[in-house]
Amino acid sequence: MKEITLYIMASLYVLAGIYHFVSPRFYLRIIPPYIPWHKTMNFICGSAEIILGLLLFYPPYSTYAAWGIIILLILIFPANIYHLSSTKPNKGIPIWVLWLRIPFQGIFIWWAWWYTFI
Repeated sequence: MKEITLYIMASLYVLAGIYHFVSPRFYLRIIPPYIPWHKTMNFICGSAEIILGLLLFYPPYSTYAAWGIIILLILIFPANIYHLSSTKPNKGIPIWVLWLRIPFQGIFIWWAWWYTFI
């Protein structure tokens, strides 16, 4: 079971990372204005998700990748807060989805943490 969920998590991060390049506008508009170089940050985060997701598939590095994902999730948390606080009602993603994403960030951190001691 743990190996299957590892592959699911790895695939989700690879796909999410690819999406940074397929649809950068989505990510660029949720980066808080106080963070500089939005395009560069989007490139870095997308690349990190792809690399860390791929490393999860490779057992000698999967523990390090899981720690990297935890760090990445903590670093991008301000973007989730900014996205929630800057969204106008009836425009884009429903507000309830953005509220739900906040506690899910903790679940995703726990999910990655589960693989730090394989």
